[in-house]
Amino acid sequence: MSQRWTRREVVRWGIAGTVVLGSGFPMASVLDLRAAEGKKVLFFTKSSGFEHSVIKRADGQLSHAEKILVELGKKHGLEVTATKDGTVFDKPLDQWDVFVFYTTGDLTQPGTDKQPPMSPRGKEALLDAVHSGKGFVGSHCASDTFHSKGPAFQNQEQKDPYIAMLGGEFISHGRQQTARMRVVNRHFPGMEMAGESFELFEEWYSLKNFAPDLHVLLVNETEGMEGRDYQRPSFPATWCRRHGHGRVFYTSMGHREDVWTNPLFQAILMGGILWAAGVVEAQTPPNLRDVTPHADQLPPAR
Repeated sequence: MSQRWTRREVVRWGIAGTVVLGSGFPMASVLDLRAAEGKKVLFFTKSSGFEHSVIKRADGQLSHAEKILVELGKKHGLEVTATKDGTVFDKPLDQWDVFVFYTTGDLTQPGTDKQPPMSPRGKEALLDAVHSGKGFVGSHCASDTFHSKGPAFQNQEQKDPYIAMLGGEFISHGRQQTARMRVVNRHFPGMEMAGESFELFEEWYSLKNFAPDLHVLLVNETEGMEGRDYQRPSFPATWCRRHGHGRVFYTSMGHREDVWTNPLFQAILMGGILWAAGVVEAQTPPNLRDVTPHADQLPPAR
């Protein structure tokens, strides 16, 4: 059964925009939430490519998305630090438990926002940290970062190592529209309130280069969607995977300001962060071929 979220349902699950025990995480325990205390999250929002409005800063203030994630972190005992400065990855990374990316382009270049870039050594340090046991969470355009070389509308055999870690790569998107997300695993943290499926108005990414070991959480159902970008079988939209000793979570949601204030999105995002931090557990066996068997069939080239 597909769900549309109304104000009444938001109130039913708690204060709008608040994900708390008994709200976004009805199956979580007090012990789980206490385990998050002291965990540190680095929210990296540099835009070497297109800069999305939700992470644009004005007058030196944190952006819309940054403010929301900082506040959500406080409610769960997480210390969230937001930065656009890529030189942070040239410093010791041991202090961070989870890296959250909302980024675009080649982050080793100053690019659009002219913020200090990540050095090639910093990129390697990030990938090594995740492989060694740190958590990584990507929202929306994190898949539009460090692209593989070659034509956009092909699956590449030689992926950029960042894309290989993330588990998928952005191709393109059409106009914003309502799409249906099929929920594969309602037992994953944050998915409890999602039902069997839900509909959301968003800018939906068409994706490729899926890692074969993905545990798919949400499937982007393409039937009925408008635009060439979605002329393809259904494909993963939110997933998690193990990368060495680390945990990786990605969701294609997060373009719009009202998505960031949506309690369902917040629950899903925070569930991914808490899982990536090792605060909560879930069964996450690879299921890509079972739930999206034709995910590698890409839309026609523009």
